[in-house]
Amino acid sequence: VQLQASGGGLVQAGGSLRLSCVASGFSSDDYIIGWFRQAPGKERDGVSCISRSDGSTYYDGSVKGRFTISSDNAKNTVYLQMNSLKPEDTAVYYCAARNGPLLRVEVEVYEYWGQGTQVTVSS
Repeated sequence: VQLQASGGGLVQAGGSLRLSCVASGFSSDDYIIGWFRQAPGKERDGVSCISRSDGSTYYDGSVKGRFTISSDNAKNTVYLQMNSLKPEDTAVYYCAARNGPLLRVEVEVYEYWGQGTQVTVSS
């Protein structure tokens, strides 16, 4: 399994960014793609996840209503649309994958990780 995240950058508070995660190498559709973020000096936290099989989603409370996760299965790509960005959203964002149907965003249950992409929100 390989995951490739991209789309980070520098944006002003209130702005938007869209992250992409290209996922490949899965043997079935029974898996979850999650987005995580890690700010300097802090633990890595789950942001959102989506089921490849049925498209169901989950959002952490800190981003609910501002971020939208979606997938284009034909392109094997999961997107994280981030709107109304705040300085506290500044972090390295990672996509990850886990086998099975459960929508969870605990770091320890994810088996595969992509490299991070930096998101910086200026005030």
